[in-house]
Amino acid sequence: MIDDGIAHALPPESIAHHARFIADYERIRESEGRGSASADFYLGLPYRDTSGRNREQWQMRARSYDYLVRHLLDGTERGSRILDLGAGNGWMSYRLALAGYRPCAVDLLTNDQDGLGAARHYRTRLPKLFPRFQAEIRRLPFADEQFDVAVFNASFHYAEDYEASLRETLRCVRTGGLIIIIDTPWYAREESGRQMLAERRAAFLQSHGVAVDAITTLAYLTDARLRSMEDALSIRWQVHRPWYGLRWAMRPLVAKLRGRREPSKFRLYAARKGA
Repeated sequence: MIDDGIAHALPPESIAHHARFIADYERIRESEGRGSASADFYLGLPYRDTSGRNREQWQMRARSYDYLVRHLLDGTERGSRILDLGAGNGWMSYRLALAGYRPCAVDLLTNDQDGLGAARHYRTRLPKLFPRFQAEIRRLPFADEQFDVAVFNASFHYAEDYEASLRETLRCVRTGGLIIIIDTPWYAREESGRQMLAERRAAFLQSHGVAVDAITTLAYLTDARLRSMEDALSIRWQVHRPWYGLRWAMRPLVAKLRGRREPSKFRLYAARKGA
């Protein structure tokens, strides 16, 4: 079914499985001030957050995106097909389309504020709006080797089964193509990740009345998890470390001085699909 340009590719059992998660997630995102009534908000992302509500996060997204384009997509021809996994409001697909690529946006959310429906704002700047699919990553509605690159856009930590999600994504990428993970938290110690989840759950319960644990997700990366993916799928990650600024770089030292758990780090991970 296609509704307002969005192809709904979730099977009935998946709709039921994700229903509570989507409802809770949309509620939290709305209370966090995500989205805007102004088209200028969407057209400025990730470089300008006209709402002013999540400026630091968008600054990080902008640096990750710039690194992606300049260093990881540098040898990728214009016109290449790029799968934007966890596209949200479609900002990355919009930027990639402006740069001459052919993106395809995938997300579970379809609302007009923070989901795929918000991509309507990009119609005024693009000759043709990029395709949008409501789908889950481990059951993608695409042919084998249909894309040149797949990017987990601040979304890999939402995977319920990271091996199955990666395997399905590899199926959709051509031999020699790239799979890239950006803006997913990494911890040196598993214990730190578990502590982060407990803290987040308590904070969400207090602030929003929900814990967003309707489904169990990956939530974060560690070196052990990355190695496990390499062994299971015969891939090799290249780790990239963008510069997010002095304040971000000082976070581990500040946390140590204050006796807090290690903070998350954000890196980019890229792997090529072998023959």
